[in-house]
Amino acid sequence: MAWNIDPSHSQIQFSVRHMMISNARGRFEEFTGTVDFDPENLENLKVDVTIDVASINTRDPQRDGHLKSPDFFDAEQYPNIAFKSTSVEKAGNNDLRINGDLTIHGVTRPVTLEAEFAGVANSPWGTTSAGFSAHTKVNRKDFGLVWNQTLETGGLLVGEDVKIELELELVKAPVTETVA
Repeated sequence: MAWNIDPSHSQIQFSVRHMMISNARGRFEEFTGTVDFDPENLENLKVDVTIDVASINTRDPQRDGHLKSPDFFDAEQYPNIAFKSTSVEKAGNNDLRINGDLTIHGVTRPVTLEAEFAGVANSPWGTTSAGFSAHTKVNRKDFGLVWNQTLETGGLLVGEDVKIELELELVKAPVTETVA
């Protein structure tokens, strides 16, 4: 069954160490995707998500501009981040490990999302929704995002490990009838 991401009830967020003493957080405002799954058979789940890099929002326009520049994401040359699942493993009743290929800055690497299926509910508007939470951690240098600056106290301005968190509400796609 096909399910579409409901962007008004979903979030894709990240955090990374800043100056080795705190975490800078941000999110992407625009993304699309589908998840094909049967709630009774989660092992066959398939995910396909595309994120608009230019929609990055860290609540600091100057930093957002730097992140979109060739120093980091190079949004003009690489406008999208993509994730496509390759396999799924059950890790508990509603817990999953979703393995897939993550493409950032033109580089594709395998990653595993630790996910939780929150269930299915019928909305007051006649639609059926499902919820998932997921997280992973990647090293930004593995994707060619290598810019940094050394601090006078030692250490680096930007950490290498990036924590990624997703909260997705999906809406079941309408079934289309085929006419013979």
